[in-house]
Amino acid sequence: TRTKSAEVERADSGVSQMSARKWRNRASETLSSLQAWEAHWPCTDCGERDLPAETDVQNCNQRRADLCEKCRKRRTERKESVLEFVNTEASYGEDLRIIKEEFYLPMQAAGLLSQEQLLGIFSNIQELIDLNESFLEILQEEIDQAFDQGDDDLMTVCIGEIFLEFVNMLPAFQTYCLQQSSSVNMLNALEKEKELLRIFLNVSQNDNTALRRMNLRSFLMAPLQRVTKYPLLLSRIIKATTEYHPDHGSLREAKSRIESHLEHINMKTKQEGNTWTLRSFRQDSKKKREVINIEMRETALKTVGWLREETRFVMEGSLQLAQPPDGQWVKKGSKTLKFQNMQVLLLVNMKRVSESSLESAEPGPVKDAVLVLIRDKNNGKFHLLREPLRLSNCIVSTDPDCDDTFELIEIRREAFVFRDSDRARTHHWFRQIRRYSRELGSWKKRRNALPNIMISTPHTRP
Repeated sequence: TRTKSAEVERADSGVSQMSARKWRNRASETLSSLQAWEAHWPCTDCGERDLPAETDVQNCNQRRADLCEKCRKRRTERKESVLEFVNTEASYGEDLRIIKEEFYLPMQAAGLLSQEQLLGIFSNIQELIDLNESFLEILQEEIDQAFDQGDDDLMTVCIGEIFLEFVNMLPAFQTYCLQQSSSVNMLNALEKEKELLRIFLNVSQNDNTALRRMNLRSFLMAPLQRVTKYPLLLSRIIKATTEYHPDHGSLREAKSRIESHLEHINMKTKQEGNTWTLRSFRQDSKKKREVINIEMRETALKTVGWLREETRFVMEGSLQLAQPPDGQWVKKGSKTLKFQNMQVLLLVNMKRVSESSLESAEPGPVKDAVLVLIRDKNNGKFHLLREPLRLSNCIVSTDPDCDDTFELIEIRREAFVFRDSDRARTHHWFRQIRRYSRELGSWKKRRNALPNIMISTPHTRP
């Protein structure tokens, strides 16, 4: 009688001894490979596996969080560089406070100098103080937040991004640096002329412990020393920051921007006949373009007369411009127009939301917007084509038959046709200009009446 399959019992495992031995060997090899891989767990920063091998299984989780020796050292260097940046910014701010509280205010209260003379010596020192306080406040908040979140290496602190947000402080340094030579000359002349001033400065240097036996001239050099030290401090952070870090690109951009401003200050210094210069940096094509952009922004700001902290440069660059003689140019085509190259800047005047911050994350309402047209350089200087085009008085339009250009009509005055060598960029210029033209247009209240005016009704005439 056959035995049912369910009743059959097997004494072995169903696997031959040879197969079982082979399986155990393979499992043992796999476990050894896994343990060897875990012993060389990749570094969380660079991905390399050069950690020392360990056999203690209890330290496995600890090894996963470890860094290789190279990256551990780099993180330490980066933390030290970030703290050096913040601490030296605080020390610089302390020197600015001394200039104001130990020199400017006492001299003003005692009537040692007139307000015009004080302005000549101390220049825009109050603006630099305000910028330093805002900048330092944000830096310190980032440091404190990183420590509160357990980031002891300060890897979440992005100095480059913060610096770019406060890039408007660079023109303030430029204003101070360009007046430094005349400020020192005025101080020397007044010190020889006014005995009370000379006595005050001598007593302050020798008896005021807050001054560390430094004279006023030494403190007045603090902004120049600070602005030339930014590239060095940023370079140290860049060297210790891996290229995969989210702040790496911003750090390089910040360093390039400050070096370009320093080159521009040197150029302006030479133009004004001063003999002193700031530290020189190696020029490249990108820095040269940035220096030209700085010059154009200065020309535009001087023309419109807006405050620097309330001005935003939306777009800038080269465009081709033509002035059509009549309104039939679209039918004839843009090839019939004579274009000339022009530097164009789109400036927006933003109302400040808060007086305590330099730049608000949420910009305030737009007060005004203009288009500044600048001719290419002639004899080393920029010249305006005409007064700025206020977009509140302009209508911007385009035509499907001529999609490589757009037209800007200044109400009751002139018409301009613009185009870029790149069609996509032409469209971007058009959208940006049209946006502010629609927001600010004083004519938009009458726009609803235009259809009624333009209705052709010859059949109703008698």
